[in-house]
Amino acid sequence: MDQSGVAAQTQKSPWGPAGPVAPACSLTEVMSEQLARQLEEENAAFPSLSDPAADLLLAEDGADTTSDLMLAQMLQMQFDREFDDQLRREEKKFNGDSKVSISFENYRMVHPFEDSDSSEDEVDWQDTRHDPYRADKPQAAPRRGFSGKGKNITTKHDEDACGRKNTARMDNFAPEVQVGDGLGMGLKLSNQVFNALKQHCYSEQRRSARLHDKKEHSTAEQAVDPRTRLLMYKMVNAGVLENINGCISTGKESVVFHADGGRLEEQPVPEEVVLKVFKTTLNEFKNRDRYIKDDYRFKDRFSKLNPRKVIRLWAEKEMHNLSRMKKAGIPCPDVVLLKKHILVMSFIGKQSVPAPKLKDVSLGAEEMKEAYHQVLQMMQQLYQDCNLVHADLSEYNMLWHQGKVWLIDVSQSVEPTHPHGLEFLFRDCRNVSMFFQKRGVSEAMSVYHLFNAVSGLDVPVGAEDEALFMAEIVALEKRNEDHVQKRGRKTFPAASEDGGPPLEPDSDD
Repeated sequence: MDQSGVAAQTQKSPWGPAGPVAPACSLTEVMSEQLARQLEEENAAFPSLSDPAADLLLAEDGADTTSDLMLAQMLQMQFDREFDDQLRREEKKFNGDSKVSISFENYRMVHPFEDSDSSEDEVDWQDTRHDPYRADKPQAAPRRGFSGKGKNITTKHDEDACGRKNTARMDNFAPEVQVGDGLGMGLKLSNQVFNALKQHCYSEQRRSARLHDKKEHSTAEQAVDPRTRLLMYKMVNAGVLENINGCISTGKESVVFHADGGRLEEQPVPEEVVLKVFKTTLNEFKNRDRYIKDDYRFKDRFSKLNPRKVIRLWAEKEMHNLSRMKKAGIPCPDVVLLKKHILVMSFIGKQSVPAPKLKDVSLGAEEMKEAYHQVLQMMQQLYQDCNLVHADLSEYNMLWHQGKVWLIDVSQSVEPTHPHGLEFLFRDCRNVSMFFQKRGVSEAMSVYHLFNAVSGLDVPVGAEDEALFMAEIVALEKRNEDHVQKRGRKTFPAASEDGGPPLEPDSDD
């Protein structure tokens, strides 16, 4: 075999015959315009590709895709729509059938009406970000504080600019403040007017918050808060009360409602009862602690920091005082039930008509004289048998019913060993003495003799100087207080343990 045959055999490729080698072209030929036109003609001769993804992108109303920017925007739009579809699926999966649902609308990339298939006439204009009818807000002043040059310079203190800016700032007021479309009307507010409106809105918000808080957490006049209303509903549902008829009296410390009695396992319930709802606000009777904090029965349980607990102690205090008076035979309401700050008592009256107060009833001379002797006897029994001082005895807290005087409102009553017990007794004696003397009762004693007759003490009357008499009373109270601190017991005899009606189990709020 010759050398030419060997060379031909060695050049044969296992992958097939090698194609012709492209002729080498120089740099001059590459830069020639003739070659450029030739390449452009070859590219135009290629058939168009039918790619489904490309057809999807090019189907947007024959959009022009020759621009790279337009193509990038179309791709971004398609990506945002796919992202929004994923958000909708996640939102539907998360909410399920729940009545309370969440929304991912704030995280959507495409505006709602941009992604809608509806016509332009059905655009939802509730989204005001692109509302064409909304007036443009004034531009903020530049950092340097002025704009323009020469005679056309405008500072940030310009009257028109400040007026428009104040009008735009009204949109930051509370939602309940109706500010209207001030910008659309070209309204301009001065700083003085805007500041006055701002202060008024702030004051109204605070007042509204106070009223709402008072309505939700306090018992107002002739009205009850939701907690008290719930307690009253529970009494009706439990059968203790048949129905509640309405308010019959209001005072500085409580509201009294008339109700029809029901049934109770422990004791019978009268046909007519009253609900004494102690007010849970201390606005009208702020010195309650003066009557309760030094009472040894409640001294350890008194807490001035919790008003609701003070009110409950106040209701419990009246219940125990009424129980003592009932044991001593003093005419007073019968306690039926105590539930937190609601005290259910028997009704003094007839056929839903309450008995008149002693100050409102018209009595003859003999009846008024008999009423005076009854009051005197009741004050002596209250002090000596019940070991109590009414502390608010007057013609307003005495009722005339069935020819007798009935005592009510004993929540503030204290024992004579109270640091101010004798002072309260002297005040009661003064009220009683002045009332019956004005009504023409000749046998009515003076306040000084009445005090000695009720208390059994022998305080010298002398020239009947009230200042000297009060000085003697204060000295007796001081002597008794010192004796209590030294001996650890009371000077006056203590009464036995009070019996009382059933107390509903309370749970602290």
